[in-house]
Amino acid sequence: MLVESMKAVVSPVAKLIWRPTVVGRDNVPRGGPVIVASNHLSFVDSVVIPICAPRPVKFLAKAEYFTGTGAKGVANRWWYTAIGSVPVDRESARAAQEALDAALAVLRAGEAFGIYPEGTRSRDGRLYRGRTGVAWLALTSGAPVVPVALSGTQDIQPVGSSRPRIRPVTVRFGTPMTFTEQPGVPSGRRRREVTDEIMAAIHALSGQELAGVYNDLPADE
Repeated sequence: MLVESMKAVVSPVAKLIWRPTVVGRDNVPRGGPVIVASNHLSFVDSVVIPICAPRPVKFLAKAEYFTGTGAKGVANRWWYTAIGSVPVDRESARAAQEALDAALAVLRAGEAFGIYPEGTRSRDGRLYRGRTGVAWLALTSGAPVVPVALSGTQDIQPVGSSRPRIRPVTVRFGTPMTFTEQPGVPSGRRRREVTDEIMAAIHALSGQELAGVYNDLPADE
C-alpha cells in the first residue's frame, strides 16, 4: 500500500514538473512477472521509470540506504521503501548472485522488476555492452522482458550539480520479448545471446552510440 500511495502523490507532481513524454506504455503487461530492462543515464532513472510505467516497478538499492541513522538515514529509508526498492548488500562475497536471487524473488511474486543490463550509468551517453544477469533472470523466471530507452534524465541532475533541474524526459517502452533455453546451446552462450538481443532492442529504441565494451566503474568509485 505504501508504494501505491507514494506513487499516487509523486507521479502527478513529477509529471507536472518534468512533463515526460511516454511512448509504448501499453507494452508493459498489467499483471504477472515482467523484467523492465533499461539503458541507464542517471540516478533518477529508478524514479522516472516507476512514475511512467502503468504498474509499480521495483529496483535494487544498496542496503545502507535502509540502515542509516539520523534524519538523513530516516529520510533515505522512507524514500527507498516508499518507491519499492529492494535492499541488497553489495559488499558481500556473493553480492552479484544475491542481487539476482532478490530480483528473482520479486518476479516469482508476480511483480515487475527493473534492471540496467549495463550495470552502472553511462557517463558519456553511449550504450554499453550488457551483462548477462538480465538473461539469467529471463531464462530462470520465464518472465517477459520489456526493453526501455530513457533520454534526457542525464540532464536533470548532472554529475557535480547539487540541485535537480527541469529538463525534458522521454521514456520509450518496447515490445515484450520472451526467451527460452535452446537445446544443444550451452547455458553461458545462450545467456550471451539473450543479453545481446535485449541490448539490441534497447539500442533500437534509444539510438545511442554503441560503446562496444563493458561499462566498468572508475577505480575511485
